[in-house]
Parts: sequence; C-alpha cells; structure tokens
Amino acid sequence: MQEELTIALRIDQDSTNTLVFAEMDMRGDHFESVGRARRSPQDRPLPIVGEELATARALGDLALQVMESAHVKIEQFLP
Repeated sequence: MQEELTIALRIDQDSTNTLVFAEMDMRGDHFESVGRARRSPQDRPLPIVGEELATARALGDLALQVMESAHVKIEQFLP
C-alpha cells in the first residue's frame, strides 16, 4: 500500500514577524498548526531565517499532533 500526503504551508510575513500556517489531512483526520518567528530590531533583515524558523516550528507542532493522535488510537485498542 502506498499513500501520498500533502502538507500545505502558507507564509505571512512583514518586516518583523513571520507566521507559517501548516495543514494536513490524513485518513479523515485534519491537523493544523502555526509557527511564529520574530526578527529582533538589532538583526539584519534576512527573511529566509524567519521563514525557516517559523516553518520548523509549524511542522514540529504538526508532528506532535500526529503523534498524539496515534497515541490516542493505540490506547483505544489496549485491553
């Protein structure tokens, strides 16, 4: 069996803040998360850094949600 999953990412960014919204559907379960990054006023404006940090945070939270969903399903089948 082979299944392909798609994770949709949307990036909203201004000169200081970056938000990444992540969404994924998996066999009827829907997961979504938000990652945030904020540029310090002393830092140089490098948008890619905010994008990478916010994306990693959104995906990390998404992974935790999927793991929790799996744990709930496992517990349902334990005697």
